[in-house]
Amino acid sequence: MARFTLNGKPTSVEIDPGTPLLWVLREQVGLTGTKYGCGVAQCGACTVHVNGEPIRSCAMPVSEVEGKRVVTIEGLAQKGLNRIQAAWLAHDVPQCGYCQSGMIMAATALLAKKPNPTDADIDSAIQNICRCGTFQQVREAIHSAAKAKA
Repeated sequence: MARFTLNGKPTSVEIDPGTPLLWVLREQVGLTGTKYGCGVAQCGACTVHVNGEPIRSCAMPVSEVEGKRVVTIEGLAQKGLNRIQAAWLAHDVPQCGYCQSGMIMAATALLAKKPNPTDADIDSAIQNICRCGTFQQVREAIHSAAKAKA
């Protein structure tokens, strides 16, 4: 049995402790916003927050989130779009959309640590792969979201 807080709610699942968190979220809990991309923690499509830190859920066994707080893309918009999601739309970031939930999760974590990031901060923090090449729009959206909070 794995027990953790998911998007603010106590959650428990009966599953092999070695099962990747990604599959628990998608298959057991039914939250499909977090995507499978590469399976080896390189692309970032599966990024979620564990205790406020961005992690690649495809490579994290569910046993490692025991007693911790997990937030998925669904958890960000419980009261409507957050400022990053709104900036994403305003700057036309989504193309195919596959990487977007992971990108938004990475951007959220960045702004939590650096409320006014530089381009270098963004480039360093956003290591997610976008095959559509929207990195310039991602950077613009992050700057816009930073200004929206200020």
